[in-house]
Amino acid sequence: MSNPSETPAAAPEPIPECPHCQKPMPLCICDSVRPIENRLSLLILQHPQEQDRALGTARLLAKHFADATVRVGLSWPSLSKALGRPIENASHWGVLYLGSARAADLEAEGEIVALNRKGEVADNQRALLGKLEGVVLLDGTWSQAKALWWRNPWMLKCQRVILNPSRPSLYGRLRKEPRRDGLSTIEAAATMLAGLERRPDIAETLHASFDRMLARYREVQADMPELAPKPAPKKGRRRDFRRGKRA
Repeated sequence: MSNPSETPAAAPEPIPECPHCQKPMPLCICDSVRPIENRLSLLILQHPQEQDRALGTARLLAKHFADATVRVGLSWPSLSKALGRPIENASHWGVLYLGSARAADLEAEGEIVALNRKGEVADNQRALLGKLEGVVLLDGTWSQAKALWWRNPWMLKCQRVILNPSRPSLYGRLRKEPRRDGLSTIEAAATMLAGLERRPDIAETLHASFDRMLARYREVQADMPELAPKPAPKKGRRRDFRRGKRA
């Protein structure tokens, strides 16, 4: 029997979050973000179950650019609806989706590779990549990115691209990627926008920001382990997004 004179321990106060990057304030580096003028528009579609705010990079990435949009959800009727403004020609937008395609297997050249409808390296790479007006990035785990791809058939009207990065992700052991060409969202944007706009300064700025974010996480995590990403939930029955079947 508990002692009535004992008072229950006070619940720990919640850690406030940054309204911009939505990270716990001890992990926020928004005060060091340097704005970048971008010619290509950026649309980041985040899966609603992407909960890793400690190590996620989508909103940090968007804070760098004036022309960047983050949308959270599973599906949108069109690119225009997802972006929130009319788009005349979706084929002038690139969507980064690796899927089962590997640049190394395709013997592709360059860090940004345009694919055709068959998942093969497309002809006229320079022309296809040179006409792009914007880029769509899918933010989430591999399975979450796959769900976004299958739930939004309008992406087939866009130019699918994959990456052939020259170096692995800076995440290292903090977040293990299943493939060497797997990058964080901010690293993928660095490769895409720097390459397409021919501006290495974009990659330098974004990589430096990502490096500061990881350094801050390592510093804080030792004293505040509660900020570590939560383990992924156990897998249950899945929904087949390709056929529309419900689990």
